[in-house]
Amino acid sequence: MSQPFLDAVRARRSIYAIGKESPLPVAQIEEIIKQAVLHAPSSFNSQAGRVVLLIGKEHDDLWELIRSTLREVQSPEHFENTNGRLTGFQKGYGTILFFEDQAALNQFKDKYASYKDDFDSFSLQSSGILQYIVWTALEKEGYGATLQHYYKDGVAEKIRARWNLPDSWKLISEVPFGKPTGEPYPKQFQPVEERFKSFH
Repeated sequence: MSQPFLDAVRARRSIYAIGKESPLPVAQIEEIIKQAVLHAPSSFNSQAGRVVLLIGKEHDDLWELIRSTLREVQSPEHFENTNGRLTGFQKGYGTILFFEDQAALNQFKDKYASYKDDFDSFSLQSSGILQYIVWTALEKEGYGATLQHYYKDGVAEKIRARWNLPDSWKLISEVPFGKPTGEPYPKQFQPVEERFKSFH
């Protein structure tokens, strides 16, 4: 039955209040991510997803890098709100960075020219699936996490430089995670009848 899977789907939430405790050792977190990377589907089996795990000081350094970068480009009023969010993410145990390798995608754009203009969309769809698998698996193991998108204003370039990552790796998102220290916000649902149709 699919019920255990759907239970995990329902349990996955955006949890912003996280701490530096970890229900699992690093090796088990790595194994969860490796299995997701191996088995997440991708269009034309392009396998362009790339993932970086940052724990401890590396995790703290990431959010300091983002903080210092955004402080330079945002107004003081805007940065005050941003800084509060960044501090919350930094309180977590680790962060997972998700990338899509443009060099790998370009090979498929050349090979399947009639789909060339579609591969960027395909890539985001594949990355979304990979992110969702990792996020849901972590929450199943007792972590809280959120999906973040800090890649503009030079952030992505500085991250690639700091961790010596290939220029072809396009940053898609960050998932800060840790043991929950608070509850998720109440979730509002639009009527499913307005969002789903079945013909038979």
